[in-house]
Amino acid sequence: MPKQFYTERDIEDMVARGQMSLIVNDDVVLTDLAFERANRLNFKLIQAHQKPPAAPVRPYMSEEALQKPSPTPSQQTIPAVDEDLRERIRKAVKAKLGDQVDPNLLETIITRVLNNVGVN
Repeated sequence: MPKQFYTERDIEDMVARGQMSLIVNDDVVLTDLAFERANRLNFKLIQAHQKPPAAPVRPYMSEEALQKPSPTPSQQTIPAVDEDLRERIRKAVKAKLGDQVDPNLLETIITRVLNNVGVN
């Protein structure tokens, strides 16, 4: 069976005729503008699984996957802070800038950067 395409104008014509719903199946294609116009005019698009037109099927977003709780930060494995890493960063900064950087400020910056990249 050939596909039926509906545009924004088709939706407006249906509403003008008093039709307020359309059964959408695999043989019905709505343009993006038609989908948006139907939503704005409270035109009901009836189908088994509500999704925007031409939306790809995303198996990784299935209902089972969406219902699984994500692990809390305490459950995730976070690498421990390696004091050697902090020391190597300090030495590299001192090699570049010498004594131009306040040690307390440098420590604050190192901590902030390591936290931002996920190393606590």
